[in-house]
Amino acid sequence: MKIKRLLVLTALLSGTLAAAQKTTVTVGVFPDLDSVLKAALPGFNKLYPDIDVKINSLAYADHHNALTTALSTGKGANDLEAIDFGYVAKFAEGNGMIDLSKAPYNAGALASKFVSFTFPQSTTQDGRIVAIPTDIGPGSMFFRTDLLAKAGVKPAQLNASWESYITNGKKVVAANPGTFLIPDASEAAQIILRTGLKAGEGLYFDKNNKVLVSPDNARFVKAFTVAKQIRDAKLDAKAGAAFSPEWTTAFQKGNLATEFSGAWLVGHMQNWLAKDFSGKWNAQNLPGNTFASWGGSFYGIPAQSTNKDAAWKLLQYLTTNPAQQVLAFKTTGAFPALKAGQTDAVFNQGVVYLGNQKARLLWRTAATKIQPLDVNKLDPIADQIVGDALGSVLDGSKDIPTALADAQRLVERRAR
Repeated sequence: MKIKRLLVLTALLSGTLAAAQKTTVTVGVFPDLDSVLKAALPGFNKLYPDIDVKINSLAYADHHNALTTALSTGKGANDLEAIDFGYVAKFAEGNGMIDLSKAPYNAGALASKFVSFTFPQSTTQDGRIVAIPTDIGPGSMFFRTDLLAKAGVKPAQLNASWESYITNGKKVVAANPGTFLIPDASEAAQIILRTGLKAGEGLYFDKNNKVLVSPDNARFVKAFTVAKQIRDAKLDAKAGAAFSPEWTTAFQKGNLATEFSGAWLVGHMQNWLAKDFSGKWNAQNLPGNTFASWGGSFYGIPAQSTNKDAAWKLLQYLTTNPAQQVLAFKTTGAFPALKAGQTDAVFNQGVVYLGNQKARLLWRTAATKIQPLDVNKLDPIADQIVGDALGSVLDGSKDIPTALADAQRLVERRAR
């Protein structure tokens, strides 16, 4: 009996010791990255049984607001944090995030493994790497094959140029009463603003923080002009931003002929957004030989993390493991930022929702043509100002030169 008791006691002590030696890593995420992380845990736990992962998921805006507060106060951040592309520059300010370019991380050595435009997005002007990319959103023009066929318009006619998009878009709308070419005219402007950038330029600022918003900047003038032409021709549904109630309703009614978005939109369309129209949508490149990315997600480690080593192991697993990158794609449609994650056989398969079109090959090629986009900590502010200026043009309250001149003054004032 004494021997049995001793064995039982030894087993209990061993179990307690093993539990005590485990490290718990907290991860802050937002939908649908939380689904990706949950799917990743079984594989990660096999490699690292000594690391427990606790997922803290908040709505997109709440997550980034909470991280903003945590970094500014120096407390409350998770060991590992997911960061959307639009916030990377903001969180690169100060020293709130670990510089992953330095030892023991040496993340610069990983850059060649990723699609070329991603690493520059999370690298500051002084060379700090504040996050590692995990997914991207290669841009695509989705279109309704049945609506185009009824108008006698071929996809290549629609996306040959922006002028062709508008001219042939009018034919599509005329042949399909009650339909709209695009949810909102502002979408065209956003694409044009992201194309034709020179080396060292961001959307709104150059590498020396000079404001690029101007009535003399051809990129901004063209973006506003094309959007205004779409609005004046009554081709858009005036549905506002993606995922707004109006945008969602337009999709569900089936009265949209095209939409510009990242490859991940297919997941939403087939699951809930437009599930009744399976097989009627296809994909093409964006108009005018344009290549752009819709969003993209990153992972970074806050300086206040108390489990940096374990957080780095999880970060590497999520971003540099090809099998995990493919699993993420299969789980939510998150297109791999890792080049090795794009070679799986699934990319050669047809997409059922898109009428078995091999669209993933289209997106993979598009991803190689997207140019790096320099980010600036004031991008979110400039984006709001330029968006408001575009709105004033679309509603007719200002002409394009006036709207851009006013926007330039406001951005310059905030950049001082």
